[in-house]
Amino acid sequence: MHVGSRIRLRRQLMKMSQEKLGDELGVTFQQVQKYERGANRVGASRLYRLSRVLEVPVQFFFEDLADKPNVSGMAEGDQTPIVYNFIQSSDGVSLAEAFSRISDAKVRRRVLELVRTLAAEQDELAH
Repeated sequence: MHVGSRIRLRRQLMKMSQEKLGDELGVTFQQVQKYERGANRVGASRLYRLSRVLEVPVQFFFEDLADKPNVSGMAEGDQTPIVYNFIQSSDGVSLAEAFSRISDAKVRRRVLELVRTLAAEQDELAH
């Protein structure tokens, strides 16, 4: 599942459709969906081809894997699933991409403060 999520993340960052990626790999877009969801395993030769098409080293697909806790063994209050699900969404990818283009650290902090304020207001309205 981790490798699939990294495939999806990179494909979205490159603004490539599942169909286009499938064409480049010689598989259907449905097969790409299965890879991304983790329903089908990605073989070594396919992973190598993915690294070429997506213009990343093979190691990219395994980054942060050792740091991921087991979902079943997570402590209460751990935010990892929320963050992980967010970065898998198209909004999350777009936000991360745009945020990373802000080079001024002060501006980045102000954007973060804005988002925290909006989230706190949302929480207050929900209660």
